[in-house]
Amino acid sequence: MKRNRKRKRNDMRLIRLWTYPQANKALPYLHSITGSLREHWLEAQDKRLEVNRMQKEPGRVDRGRILAEQFASEEKSKAEERFAEDLQELLGLDVFLLDPVQGVAFIPFQKDTELAWFVYDHFGNDLKSWRFHQDPLETRRPIQEVVPDPAVNPSLN
Repeated sequence: MKRNRKRKRNDMRLIRLWTYPQANKALPYLHSITGSLREHWLEAQDKRLEVNRMQKEPGRVDRGRILAEQFASEEKSKAEERFAEDLQELLGLDVFLLDPVQGVAFIPFQKDTELAWFVYDHFGNDLKSWRFHQDPLETRRPIQEVVPDPAVNPSLN
């Protein structure tokens, strides 16, 4: 029996593991990217709704309506492209977007011998919590559990 050679391989990919000081230092950049992702996501959703409304409008289709639909569709595509570009930029840092509207992203790090994630909140603009990889997505643990006390070692800030 022949193997299916056209099947895609599931290659493993190494991700960068961050330290708390590295993640903390990158917060202004992460804030900028997640803000941009949020804007482009909302814009794309707005344009998608606009296109859907136009397509469902009753009545005769005239030239003006066709042009308006085409323009709205192009605007939707442009917003989706901008979102995809920003997402690729974020993924290039090995930071993973969880929710574009709320601006929540996960930053990988190692806790003991396990994979864990700092939870970045765009609206909090900081790292207040973390979770183990196997935890449910909504789990949030206090950041003090993984961050050394700055009074003990100020060089970690």
